[in-house]
Amino acid sequence: MRQRWLCKDCNKSFHWKITANKINKEKIWFERWVIEGYSVRQLCNQSGYSSSKIYRIIDHWLCHSPDINNDNIRNIKHVTFDGTFLHRPNSIVVLMNAQTNTLIDGKFGIRENSELQLRSFFQPIKNNGFNPKSFTLDGNPQVIRTVRNMWPGIIVQRCLVHVQRQGLMWCRRFPKRTDAKHLRELFKRVTYINTHRERDRFISDLETWEQRYGCHLVSKPERGKVFSDIKRARSILVKALPDMFHYLDDLNIPKTTNGLEGYFSRLKQNYRNHRGLKPEKRANYFKWFFVLKSK
Repeated sequence: MRQRWLCKDCNKSFHWKITANKINKEKIWFERWVIEGYSVRQLCNQSGYSSSKIYRIIDHWLCHSPDINNDNIRNIKHVTFDGTFLHRPNSIVVLMNAQTNTLIDGKFGIRENSELQLRSFFQPIKNNGFNPKSFTLDGNPQVIRTVRNMWPGIIVQRCLVHVQRQGLMWCRRFPKRTDAKHLRELFKRVTYINTHRERDRFISDLETWEQRYGCHLVSKPERGKVFSDIKRARSILVKALPDMFHYLDDLNIPKTTNGLEGYFSRLKQNYRNHRGLKPEKRANYFKWFFVLKSK
Protein backbone atom coordinates (compact mmCIF):
# COMPACT_ATOMS: atom_id res chain seq x y z
CA MET A 1 0.00 0.00 0.00
CA ARG A 2 1.32 3.43 -0.95
CA GLN A 3 0.09 6.75 0.37
CA ARG A 4 0.98 9.98 -1.48
CA TRP A 5 1.86 13.15 0.40
CA LEU A 6 2.64 16.75 -0.64
CA CYS A 7 5.59 18.50 0.99
CA LYS A 8 4.58 21.92 2.37
CA ASP A 9 8.10 23.34 1.92
CA CYS A 10 9.06 22.23 -1.60
CA ASN A 11 5.54 21.46 -2.87
CA LYS A 12 6.71 18.13 -4.27
CA SER A 13 4.86 14.89 -3.84
CA PHE A 14 6.30 11.81 -2.29
CA HIS A 15 4.91 8.43 -1.21
CA TRP A 16 5.19 6.37 1.93
CA LYS A 17 5.41 2.62 1.39
CA ILE A 18 3.88 0.42 4.09
CA THR A 19 5.80 -2.87 3.77
CA ALA A 20 3.78 -4.65 6.46
CA ASN A 21 0.67 -4.65 4.26
CA LYS A 22 2.62 -6.14 1.37
CA ILE A 23 4.00 -8.91 3.60
CA ASN A 24 0.57 -9.72 4.99
CA LYS A 25 -0.94 -9.93 1.52
CA GLU A 26 1.76 -12.37 0.45
CA LYS A 27 1.05 -14.53 3.49
CA ILE A 28 -1.67 -16.37 1.57
CA TRP A 29 0.99 -18.27 -0.40
CA PHE A 30 2.66 -19.39 2.82
CA GLU A 31 -0.71 -20.52 4.18
CA ARG A 32 -1.36 -22.58 1.07
CA TRP A 33 2.09 -24.09 1.40
CA VAL A 34 1.26 -25.18 4.95
CA ILE A 35 -2.44 -26.04 4.72
CA GLU A 36 -2.66 -27.60 1.28
CA GLY A 37 0.90 -28.92 1.09
CA TYR A 38 1.52 -27.22 -2.28
CA SER A 39 5.03 -27.35 -3.66
CA VAL A 40 6.98 -24.22 -4.58
CA ARG A 41 6.45 -25.00 -8.26
CA GLN A 42 2.68 -25.16 -7.80
CA LEU A 43 2.69 -21.86 -5.89
CA CYS A 44 4.73 -20.24 -8.67
CA ASN A 45 2.10 -21.27 -11.22
CA GLN A 46 -0.71 -19.94 -9.03
CA SER A 47 0.87 -16.66 -7.98
CA GLY A 48 3.04 -15.72 -10.97
CA TYR A 49 5.98 -15.19 -8.60
CA SER A 50 9.43 -16.69 -9.17
CA SER A 51 10.58 -19.64 -7.07
CA SER A 52 13.09 -17.44 -5.22
CA LYS A 53 10.26 -15.07 -4.28
CA ILE A 54 8.14 -17.94 -2.92
CA TYR A 55 11.10 -19.23 -0.94
CA ARG A 56 11.60 -15.77 0.59
CA ILE A 57 7.94 -15.62 1.62
CA ILE A 58 8.12 -19.08 3.21
CA ASP A 59 11.39 -18.32 5.01
CA HIS A 60 10.03 -15.04 6.35
CA TRP A 61 7.06 -16.65 8.06
CA LEU A 62 8.99 -19.69 9.26
CA CYS A 63 11.26 -17.32 11.16
CA HIS A 64 8.24 -16.14 13.16
CA SER A 65 6.05 -18.08 15.57
CA PRO A 66 2.26 -17.69 15.29
CA ASP A 67 0.11 -16.22 18.03
CA ILE A 68 -1.92 -18.90 19.81
CA ASN A 69 -5.31 -17.91 21.21
CA ASN A 70 -6.43 -20.01 24.19
CA ASP A 71 -9.02 -17.62 25.62
CA ASN A 72 -11.78 -20.24 25.74
CA ILE A 73 -9.63 -22.99 27.17
CA ARG A 74 -11.36 -22.78 30.56
CA ASN A 75 -14.63 -23.99 29.02
CA ILE A 76 -13.16 -27.20 27.57
CA LYS A 77 -13.90 -30.19 29.79
CA HIS A 78 -13.36 -33.31 27.67
CA VAL A 79 -10.20 -33.81 25.63
CA THR A 80 -8.23 -36.41 23.72
CA PHE A 81 -4.44 -36.62 23.76
CA ASP A 82 -2.01 -38.67 21.69
CA GLY A 83 1.37 -38.55 20.01
CA THR A 84 2.96 -39.81 16.82
CA PHE A 85 6.50 -40.24 15.53
CA LEU A 86 8.02 -38.36 12.63
CA HIS A 87 11.68 -38.37 13.61
CA ARG A 88 12.49 -40.83 16.39
CA PRO A 89 12.95 -40.57 19.32
CA ASN A 90 11.09 -37.25 19.36
CA SER A 91 7.40 -37.19 18.58
CA ILE A 92 4.54 -34.77 18.02
CA VAL A 93 1.96 -34.55 20.78
CA VAL A 94 -1.48 -33.03 20.27
CA LEU A 95 -4.27 -32.08 22.66
CA MET A 96 -7.73 -31.87 21.06
CA ASN A 97 -11.18 -30.72 22.17
CA ALA A 98 -13.28 -33.89 22.13
CA GLN A 99 -16.56 -32.02 21.56
CA THR A 100 -15.51 -30.13 18.43
CA ASN A 101 -12.48 -32.19 17.29
CA THR A 102 -10.55 -28.90 17.23
CA LEU A 103 -6.91 -28.74 18.24
CA ILE A 104 -6.16 -27.00 21.53
CA ASP A 105 -2.39 -27.21 21.39
CA GLY A 106 0.38 -29.31 19.90
CA LYS A 107 4.14 -29.45 19.96
CA PHE A 108 6.95 -31.03 17.99
CA GLY A 109 9.96 -32.58 19.72
CA ILE A 110 8.23 -33.99 22.82
CA ARG A 111 8.96 -37.50 24.06
CA GLU A 112 5.81 -39.26 25.25
CA ASN A 113 7.80 -41.40 27.68
CA SER A 114 9.35 -38.37 29.38
CA GLU A 115 7.27 -37.04 32.26
CA LEU A 116 9.43 -33.91 32.44
CA GLN A 117 8.76 -33.01 28.79
CA LEU A 118 5.07 -33.87 29.09
CA ARG A 119 4.77 -31.60 32.12
CA SER A 120 6.50 -28.79 30.21
CA PHE A 121 3.82 -29.19 27.52
CA PHE A 122 0.83 -29.28 29.88
CA GLN A 123 1.95 -26.66 32.44
CA PRO A 124 1.46 -23.50 30.27
CA ILE A 125 -2.01 -24.71 29.30
CA LYS A 126 -2.87 -25.38 32.92
CA ASN A 127 -1.61 -21.92 33.88
CA ASN A 128 -4.12 -20.43 31.40
CA GLY A 129 -6.99 -22.04 33.31
CA PHE A 130 -7.27 -25.41 31.58
CA ASN A 131 -9.06 -27.75 34.01
CA PRO A 132 -10.70 -30.66 32.18
CA LYS A 133 -12.96 -33.40 33.54
CA SER A 134 -11.69 -36.23 31.36
CA PHE A 135 -8.72 -37.26 29.23
CA THR A 136 -9.02 -39.98 26.58
CA LEU A 137 -5.57 -41.53 26.15
CA ASP A 138 -3.70 -44.54 24.85
CA GLY A 139 -1.97 -46.82 27.34
CA ASN A 140 1.29 -44.89 27.76
CA PRO A 141 1.96 -45.11 31.54
CA GLN A 142 4.03 -41.90 31.63
CA VAL A 143 1.22 -39.89 30.07
CA ILE A 144 -1.37 -41.34 32.43
CA ARG A 145 0.83 -40.69 35.46
CA THR A 146 1.58 -37.11 34.41
CA VAL A 147 -2.08 -36.28 33.77
CA ARG A 148 -3.21 -37.71 37.10
CA ASN A 149 -0.45 -35.89 38.99
CA MET A 150 -1.28 -32.54 37.38
CA TRP A 151 -5.07 -32.89 37.64
CA PRO A 152 -5.92 -35.03 40.68
CA GLY A 153 -9.31 -36.70 40.34
CA ILE A 154 -9.28 -36.49 36.52
CA ILE A 155 -11.20 -39.20 34.65
CA VAL A 156 -8.80 -41.16 32.44
CA GLN A 157 -10.59 -42.98 29.63
CA ARG A 158 -8.48 -45.58 27.85
CA CYS A 159 -8.79 -45.53 24.07
CA LEU A 160 -10.66 -48.74 23.21
CA VAL A 161 -9.18 -48.91 19.71
CA HIS A 162 -5.64 -48.96 21.12
CA VAL A 163 -6.60 -51.69 23.61
CA GLN A 164 -8.30 -53.76 20.93
CA ARG A 165 -5.61 -53.32 18.28
CA GLN A 166 -2.76 -54.25 20.60
CA GLY A 167 -4.63 -57.21 22.08
CA LEU A 168 -5.59 -58.67 18.70
CA MET A 169 -2.01 -58.32 17.51
CA TRP A 170 -0.69 -60.28 20.49
CA CYS A 171 -3.39 -62.95 20.17
CA ARG A 172 -2.52 -63.44 16.48
CA ARG A 173 -4.95 -63.47 13.60
CA PHE A 174 -5.41 -67.24 13.56
CA PRO A 175 -4.44 -68.45 17.05
CA LYS A 176 -4.05 -72.18 17.64
CA ARG A 177 -4.22 -72.13 21.43
CA THR A 178 -7.68 -72.42 22.97
CA ASP A 179 -7.05 -69.69 25.55
CA ALA A 180 -5.88 -67.29 22.82
CA LYS A 181 -8.96 -68.03 20.70
CA HIS A 182 -11.33 -67.13 23.54
CA LEU A 183 -9.28 -64.07 24.49
CA ARG A 184 -9.31 -62.90 20.89
CA GLU A 185 -13.12 -63.06 20.87
CA LEU A 186 -13.18 -60.85 23.97
CA PHE A 187 -10.96 -58.25 22.31
CA LYS A 188 -13.19 -58.21 19.24
CA ARG A 189 -16.13 -57.12 21.43
CA VAL A 190 -14.31 -54.20 23.11
CA THR A 191 -15.38 -51.41 20.72
CA TYR A 192 -19.00 -52.62 20.48
CA ILE A 193 -19.97 -52.13 24.13
CA ASN A 194 -22.57 -49.35 24.24
CA THR A 195 -24.69 -50.11 27.34
CA HIS A 196 -24.11 -50.96 30.98
CA ARG A 197 -25.63 -54.40 30.41
CA GLU A 198 -23.15 -55.16 27.63
CA ARG A 199 -20.34 -53.94 29.87
CA ASP A 200 -21.42 -56.21 32.74
CA ARG A 201 -21.68 -59.17 30.39
CA PHE A 202 -18.21 -58.46 29.03
CA ILE A 203 -16.70 -58.22 32.52
CA SER A 204 -18.43 -61.46 33.52
CA ASP A 205 -17.04 -63.27 30.47
CA LEU A 206 -13.57 -61.88 31.18
CA GLU A 207 -13.74 -63.12 34.77
CA THR A 208 -14.78 -66.55 33.52
CA TRP A 209 -11.82 -66.58 31.11
CA GLU A 210 -9.51 -65.43 33.89
CA GLN A 211 -10.60 -68.26 36.20
CA ARG A 212 -10.29 -70.86 33.45
CA TYR A 213 -7.11 -69.71 31.69
CA GLY A 214 -5.67 -66.50 33.14
CA CYS A 215 -4.54 -67.75 36.54
CA HIS A 216 -2.95 -70.78 34.89
CA LEU A 217 -1.09 -68.51 32.41
CA VAL A 218 0.43 -66.39 35.16
CA SER A 219 1.70 -69.36 37.12
CA LYS A 220 3.39 -71.10 34.16
CA PRO A 221 7.12 -70.35 33.73
CA GLU A 222 7.13 -70.70 29.93
CA ARG A 223 8.86 -67.90 27.99
CA GLY A 224 8.13 -68.70 24.36
CA LYS A 225 7.21 -65.84 22.04
CA VAL A 226 3.61 -66.97 21.49
CA PHE A 227 3.08 -67.71 25.16
CA SER A 228 4.60 -64.37 26.22
CA ASP A 229 2.38 -62.44 23.80
CA ILE A 230 -0.75 -64.10 25.20
CA LYS A 231 0.33 -63.06 28.68
CA ARG A 232 0.83 -59.50 27.40
CA ALA A 233 -2.64 -59.52 25.84
CA ARG A 234 -4.16 -60.65 29.12
CA SER A 235 -2.19 -58.03 31.05
CA ILE A 236 -3.26 -55.09 28.88
CA LEU A 237 -6.93 -56.03 29.19
CA VAL A 238 -6.85 -56.60 32.94
CA LYS A 239 -4.94 -53.36 33.62
CA ALA A 240 -7.07 -51.24 31.28
CA LEU A 241 -10.42 -52.58 32.53
CA PRO A 242 -10.95 -50.02 35.38
CA ASP A 243 -10.65 -47.13 32.89
CA MET A 244 -12.36 -48.61 29.83
CA PHE A 245 -16.01 -47.74 30.34
CA HIS A 246 -16.25 -44.20 31.77
CA TYR A 247 -17.95 -43.11 28.53
CA LEU A 248 -21.06 -45.09 29.51
CA ASP A 249 -21.59 -42.78 32.51
CA ASP A 250 -20.93 -39.56 30.56
CA LEU A 251 -21.78 -39.40 26.86
CA ASN A 252 -19.43 -36.42 26.40
CA ILE A 253 -16.39 -38.62 27.06
CA PRO A 254 -15.06 -40.11 23.79
CA LYS A 255 -14.11 -43.78 23.91
CA THR A 256 -11.40 -43.52 21.25
CA THR A 257 -8.77 -41.11 19.98
CA ASN A 258 -9.85 -41.64 16.36
CA GLY A 259 -10.22 -37.89 15.80
CA LEU A 260 -6.51 -37.45 16.52
CA GLU A 261 -5.56 -40.39 14.30
CA GLY A 262 -7.23 -38.67 11.35
CA TYR A 263 -5.51 -35.39 12.19
CA PHE A 264 -2.11 -37.10 12.32
CA SER A 265 -2.77 -38.69 8.94
CA ARG A 266 -3.42 -35.29 7.33
CA LEU A 267 -0.41 -33.74 9.07
CA LYS A 268 1.97 -36.47 7.88
CA GLN A 269 0.66 -36.27 4.33
CA ASN A 270 1.31 -32.52 4.17
CA TYR A 271 4.68 -32.80 5.90
CA ARG A 272 5.88 -35.43 3.42
CA ASN A 273 5.47 -32.82 0.68
CA HIS A 274 8.04 -30.67 2.55
CA ARG A 275 10.35 -33.44 3.76
CA GLY A 276 13.41 -31.38 2.76
CA LEU A 277 12.64 -28.84 5.48
CA LYS A 278 15.66 -27.90 7.59
CA PRO A 279 15.62 -29.26 11.18
CA GLU A 280 15.78 -25.78 12.71
CA LYS A 281 12.60 -24.78 10.85
CA ARG A 282 10.51 -27.84 11.69
CA ALA A 283 9.30 -26.60 15.08
CA ASN A 284 7.83 -23.39 13.62
CA TYR A 285 6.39 -25.29 10.67
CA PHE A 286 4.33 -27.45 13.02
CA LYS A 287 3.33 -24.43 15.12
CA TRP A 288 1.91 -22.81 11.98
CA PHE A 289 0.22 -26.05 10.94
CA PHE A 290 -1.48 -26.36 14.34
CA VAL A 291 -2.78 -22.78 14.10
CA LEU A 292 -3.80 -22.75 10.42
CA LYS A 293 -5.22 -26.27 10.30
CA SER A 294 -6.75 -26.93 13.69
CA LYS A 295 -9.24 -29.55 12.48
